[in-house]
Amino acid sequence: MLSLRLIRRRIRTVQNIAKVTRAMELVAASKMRRAQMAALASRPYAERMRWVLADLAETIPFLEPEQIHPLLRPRPQVRAVELILITPDRGLCGGLPSHLNREAVQFITQISCPVRLVTVGRKGRDFFLRFGHQLVAEFTGITDRPTYEDVIPIAQVAMQDYLSEEVDAVHLLYPRFVSTTVQKPELLKLLPVEPPTEKITWRYDYIYEPGREAVLAELLPRYIERQIYGALLEASASEHSARMVAMRNATDNANELVKELTLLANKARQESITKELLELVAGMEALKAQR
Repeated sequence: MLSLRLIRRRIRTVQNIAKVTRAMELVAASKMRRAQMAALASRPYAERMRWVLADLAETIPFLEPEQIHPLLRPRPQVRAVELILITPDRGLCGGLPSHLNREAVQFITQISCPVRLVTVGRKGRDFFLRFGHQLVAEFTGITDRPTYEDVIPIAQVAMQDYLSEEVDAVHLLYPRFVSTTVQKPELLKLLPVEPPTEKITWRYDYIYEPGREAVLAELLPRYIERQIYGALLEASASEHSARMVAMRNATDNANELVKELTLLANKARQESITKELLELVAGMEALKAQR
């Protein structure tokens, strides 16, 4: 059995770890609430933008192929695709990074053409660089608290690669925030832009100035930026939620370990006292025998 001094030292170590994980849990909970509110607040705006895009895109079937905006025009053959992977920048958030990396690997292996990879977050970047996968671009330090300015260079990479025909499709992989304990990898086709196909149950008689085509040309880049921004907000909420849950579990496990070590220390102390008493009794018996 371990010595009582060593057990007590381990108890102090585990208690200090529990204090750290508890503090990290509280910080993650605060960030999660802020990120969760931002993600949920952005969804109505994104939904309304989708319906405006759907209304504008109703004229597309009546246009000649060369009249369709390049960001809406699908390619007859997909020779290469681009994947934008959003992962956390830091660890200690459970299995979230590994789940996203696994989904990305599955996408790359299942698709029948070359894949150009753009990573947002250190976990995805480090994972693919470790296995020798070349990256088109990498962005770090964004997912903790994303801003709209962070989105613009990512969207520019995607649109430039698509318009220059470096790739024929762009996909976005990110963790969608479902609840505090559930975050699901979501794969979204970013380019070519596919307007909503759901039947519109309401309709307003919009008047577009200077015209439908001009508004659509201006709206499409904003729509792509908004899709990426929404994904970053979802990823931020997912990361902080996963970290809060992971730190809570770590704190609970540390407290359980402290209980077990305390029980072990009490047992060791009891055995030490029993041993001392036996030695004392044996000494007294030896003295009696000598008399």
